[in-house]
Amino acid sequence: MPSHPPSARRESAEPATQRLDSWLWATRFFKTRQLAVTAIKGGKITVNGVRAKPAKAIRIGDKLSVQSDPYRYCIVVDGFSTRRLAANDAQRLYAETDDSRQQRKQRAEQLRADAALRVAPARRPDKRDRRLLTRVRRGE
Repeated sequence: MPSHPPSARRESAEPATQRLDSWLWATRFFKTRQLAVTAIKGGKITVNGVRAKPAKAIRIGDKLSVQSDPYRYCIVVDGFSTRRLAANDAQRLYAETDDSRQQRKQRAEQLRADAALRVAPARRPDKRDRRLLTRVRRGE
């Protein structure tokens, strides 16, 4: 069996770009690529301040804004991966801005305060109560 010349055996270096949807999936912002595609098409993701398409090629240093209810992440791309990584490893592929961290912390405190003010119902709604709630939500 002939061996390949050294020039033919190239080590696969880290790519210069990666698709936006696969990067969001690999860094665990979304559970599936399809959920990432849906979020991108819905305008919840921007690349350098501009709405992007799922196949948008992102580069190291690009600034992403990811709206993942109820939080918004402002991040800078630091690396790529072709496979889905463990949570700790995935966090090494991006850097979140300090302003973004602070806003998420404030939003979490606001959500906790809102939850504390909410009054729990005395009992679970029965079939009649659920129908009334549905009518109210529909505006009937």
